[in-house]
This record gives sequence, structure tokens and C-alpha cells, in this order.
Amino acid sequence: MNKKILVTGGAGFIGSHLVDNLLAEGARQVCVLDNFNEFYDSRIKRANIAQHADNPQFKLYEADICRAETLREIFAENEFNAVVHLAAWAGVRPSLLNPKLYTEVNVNGTLNLLELAKEFGVRQFVFGSSSSVYGINSKIPFAEDDKISQPISPYAATKAAGELLCHTFSHLYDIRTVCLRFFTVYGARQRPDLAIHKFSNLIREGKPVPMFGDGTTRRDYTFVDDIIQGVRAAIDYDRTNYEIFNLGESQTIELKDLIGLLEQSLGKKAVIERQPMQPGDVPLTFADISKARALLNYNPTTKIEQGIPKFVEWFKSEKVKEFKSEKVRVES
Repeated sequence: MNKKILVTGGAGFIGSHLVDNLLAEGARQVCVLDNFNEFYDSRIKRANIAQHADNPQFKLYEADICRAETLREIFAENEFNAVVHLAAWAGVRPSLLNPKLYTEVNVNGTLNLLELAKEFGVRQFVFGSSSSVYGINSKIPFAEDDKISQPISPYAATKAAGELLCHTFSHLYDIRTVCLRFFTVYGARQRPDLAIHKFSNLIREGKPVPMFGDGTTRRDYTFVDDIIQGVRAAIDYDRTNYEIFNLGESQTIELKDLIGLLEQSLGKKAVIERQPMQPGDVPLTFADISKARALLNYNPTTKIEQGIPKFVEWFKSEKVKEFKSEKVRVES
């Protein structure tokens, strides 16, 4: 793979896994752009990419996608073959509290990157979108040609806007843009605010686990290795100039059953705290992945029953590291 690739948000959960994959497969250079904001502990993100610090094929830019002039300097220093745009303010519920911030970063930041892709002749632009764009979709499973004109959170609206910008730049400026709608990604390095990681911490500590609604909401959880397979295929995709693909497992599980799998893997019962459904939450996500199978050769292999034990294995190893680190601090 003789490509020079910019990965925005490359120190985050999905981004760092992609960086690992690209460097392992011999990318000419992988440039990470991340502003290490405090949405969650920035030390986690720095640890995600620390192993590559001495790799001559790896370059890190600590910068903000909202600062167009800084971005221009980065593009001018490099001749990128592709941009994988994963940087964003994430999360449905937090977006309800600060829609202006989400719009500034997720919409204007995406526009900045597309403008520079046009200016510097970047041929391939991969955009990390979200299953949240489907809103409360009446058609099951969700397909890429379903209407997405009724998002129910600012986060979802910004992701839908990003897809529209990608289409516009593809049409006007001949930039191949591929939008990937991720369905609830989990696995090693998952953000601590996301359900599987958050619930694992609460169960381990014996604290109440919030169950929103009656526990029958369903999600299509996607193991991170399967997501990376789809992103890699999107980087090389060249059959058409604009496409949208669902990346999911095409399997759903109820919230109460997910908690049951975590209990089983952690060896500890959860203390359930029932709460009302939250504004912005959808009752179901379910990916139709037939298009991704056909055009990206996407083939997810990790079912939730296999993925949860893998996640918990990583989770436990991280807790051991934290304990040892804390012990060293106390003793010193």
C-alpha cells in the first residue's frame, strides 16, 4: 500500500485501530491529526498511538479541524493520496446540550477538509458517518437509500450534513467521497462514555447500571476489527465517485441481553437502575449490509457473543495496568 494517508481523529478509538492497520500493511506514511480535546481523558488517546512514536512512517499533528489555516499548512507539507475523516464531537446525548459546538466542528470542520482536498488534489475522501442519521426509521433493516431527512439529535443532523457536503464536493470537484455509516462500534480502546465500556466499569465497581426504558431497545453492535475491514476497503474503493455504505454486523441485541453478556464475561451481576428513555435515543438500529458486501467485499465475522468476551479481556487487562500504575504512584 504505497499511499500517504491523513487520518483525522487518528488517536481516538476507531482512528487508532485504523492507524495500526495501515502501518502494519505498509502505508508509505500515515499522518494523524487530532486535537486531543477533553471529551474524555486525552491521556487515553495519547496512549492509543504511543507505540508508533518512533516509526518513520508515522507523523502526528496536534491540531483542530476548525482552524483552516493550520490545516492548509499540513496539507501543503504533504501530498496526501487519501483523507479518512473520523474527527468529530461524538455522542447523541451530549449534542443536545451544545448543538452549536457540534455544528461548528462536525459540519464546518468537515467543510474545511473538503475545501483543502479540492485545493490540494486529494483524490479519495472517506467520511466517518453514523447510523444515527436514520433517526426513528420505520423500515427494517436500515438501507442506504432510506430517507434521512428527520434526524432526532443535533449529532445526527451534523452527520447527515457531512454526507451532503461530501456529495456536493464529489459532484462539483471530482473528489471520490465514500461515507461510512458506523453502527455502534465496540472493542478494545472503546471510549469510556460508550455503553459497553461504561456498563463494564459500573458492574465491576458494583454501582447502578442505568437501563433507559424497559431494556428492549435494540442495537446493531459492530466489533472494531470488522469496522476497520470496511474502512480499509473504502480507502481503496474506486468504482464510483460517491457512495454511502452501512458498516454493521446486521445483528441486533436487546439492551437487557447485552447487560447479561457483560455480567457473564465479568463474572458479576449488574445492579440495574431503571430510567426513562432519553431524548435523541432511537429504539432500534439494524444495518442492511448487502451493499457493503457487494461493493466493498465487507464481511463482518465477530458476533456480539464473541465480541463481548474479547472486549472484557481487554477491559480487565487495562484495569490491571491502572492498578499497577496507581500502586507505583502511591509507593513513590
